Amino acid sequence: MTTCALIVMGVSGSGKSTVGEALAQRLTWRFEDGDKFHPASNVTKMHAGIPLTDDDRWPWLKAIADEIDRGCEARSPAVIACSALKRAYRDVLVHGRGDVRIIYLRGDQALIARRLAQRTGHFMPPGLLASQFQTLQPPSDDEAAIAVSIDAPVAAIVDEVVHQLQPAPAETPHSTGNPA
Repeated sequence: MTTCALIVMGVSGSGKSTVGEALAQRLTWRFEDGDKFHPASNVTKMHAGIPLTDDDRWPWLKAIADEIDRGCEARSPAVIACSALKRAYRDVLVHGRGDVRIIYLRGDQALIARRLAQRTGHFMPPGLLASQFQTLQPPSDDEAAIAVSIDAPVAAIVDEVVHQLQPAPAETPHSTGNPA
């Protein structure tokens, strides 16, 4: 079975969008930032420093899962950046598909806090980082996730992800390559 989507997950500030975009470019796949699927009410809450509840997240996760299904059916593979902090969230996104893989960007709270302190123009305030780490459930072995440390340059992180995809993904023009 070929892979049709990679979900790049981790807490805010772990580099999901940056790594996801670089990975998509390397694979010649399209990139989707999961943040764009948030309803306006979620963005308003996060701007106000209010952590989202599971009830806030379910419609957002379902919208991303629908996008994954559309892309897979259209043979348009994608790399999608999405926090996916809990197993239940990843279950909604993957929903039993064997052709969707999770990429977990792993980093400690101090490193990510330093990154967030330098970031501007993002709706996720650094003050919510502690709640993200409290919510985080790292992927279990049965999720077949690829875990990579974020304490490296982006190119090295992408190299590690590509190396761990088995067999190695085909890098082809026009977004037709699929890792197995």
